[in-house]
Amino acid sequence: MVSTWRNSSTYRHTRYTRVMPAALADLSINARWIAPMTKRDWILEDHSLVVRNGRILAILPRAEAAATYAAGLVIDRPSHLLMPGLVNAHTQAATSLLRGVAARNPPLEQRLADPEFVRDGVLLSIAEMLASGTTCFADRSYFPDETARAVASQGMRAVIGLPVSEHRSPWAQTAGEYLTHALDVRDNYRNHPLISTAFAPHPPVAISDATFGRIATLADELDACIAIQVHASAAEIGESISRHGRRPIVRLRDLGLLTPALNALHMAQVDGADIELAQRGGISASLCPESDLGQGFGLPPAAKLAAAGLRLGLGSGAMASYYHQDLWTEMKLLTAAAADETESGFSAWDALATATCGGAAALGLDADIGTLEPGKWADLCCADLSAPATQPLYHPITQLVFCGGRDVVTDVWVAGRQLLSDGAFTRLDWPGVAARANAWTSRLTTEG
Repeated sequence: MVSTWRNSSTYRHTRYTRVMPAALADLSINARWIAPMTKRDWILEDHSLVVRNGRILAILPRAEAAATYAAGLVIDRPSHLLMPGLVNAHTQAATSLLRGVAARNPPLEQRLADPEFVRDGVLLSIAEMLASGTTCFADRSYFPDETARAVASQGMRAVIGLPVSEHRSPWAQTAGEYLTHALDVRDNYRNHPLISTAFAPHPPVAISDATFGRIATLADELDACIAIQVHASAAEIGESISRHGRRPIVRLRDLGLLTPALNALHMAQVDGADIELAQRGGISASLCPESDLGQGFGLPPAAKLAAAGLRLGLGSGAMASYYHQDLWTEMKLLTAAAADETESGFSAWDALATATCGGAAALGLDADIGTLEPGKWADLCCADLSAPATQPLYHPITQLVFCGGRDVVTDVWVAGRQLLSDGAFTRLDWPGVAARANAWTSRLTTEG
């Protein structure tokens, strides 16, 4: 079977073999363009993506797909680009309720350890992420059981960070209690198709070597990932040297934590020696350009980290004051950061890859999501490129990344279930979520 695909400037022909599948399918999406994100700048034109049982069954030229499969639902998107859903590799979703207020006010910080606050904040973040094309996120919040319940109720995909600390909170009193609760949450969602877990010690500079040793042992026994803030700021580095006599990444290496299971968050303040250690350990890094820039940490050295071969994801980080869960802004900042480091910088494809397949790899989910391939979950984002900002259209990916944004996202599917249709939520009760979010304004103002 011969199919034609378009590169950014040339047409080429490629042959690929298709095993004859069953004729029935649940869903077929006919799109003007499909970006599988499996090869640089590869764009399919006038193809269909076919879904069965929540997974991608095939990607074929439109006429061939129609002749081969009888889909229960056929959706036409004639001016749209279909791509993998965005992956937000680092969030603190509950902080969405602190948007626009003084996040460092003590009563407000205490709310982050309030289960009701966490639930409502996570639901608000889920709404914002779905509306902007994000299908999976990795979160670090107290009361991860509330986060997991909110995620499950909305049919979204998430990696739930299991907090481990040596500070008392309403969630736990001791490091041992944190770990006990963490394992309980992990067990409750062990077989959930959309939810996975990772240990999330915080703040790492205040975690003792003994507790880190227990985390490392558990992560190894359970084949679990660990998400840790690493080299976010000069202050963090200075405190680590003062307390432990070593830079944070050196300490992690000495404790046996610098392995492929580690997802290093931020990595904004790293030098050549730090990058070399990260490379040797095979860790991943989730960069948060807007959060870092807003807190005065500077932009992460994205091009240098990519050149070292690290798996790079993109995250929004904590949302103090004005931050939002918008990976489109993060992509633009990422290309700006990389362009500042090197003449070549990041292309639009590089930025989009970091926000899709890169994020999936950073979270250890790349076998199931992040690219559009048969057998993977149908976690999809569809963007309309007929808007004024993306016209005239020379190259879909370039103009989507640099000229588009969350306003062009029309449809989102997670595991084949449509959660956003023509810009409207199909499952999430937005009026209810908005009402609960706004009810917090008077409570927070009174407490502040």
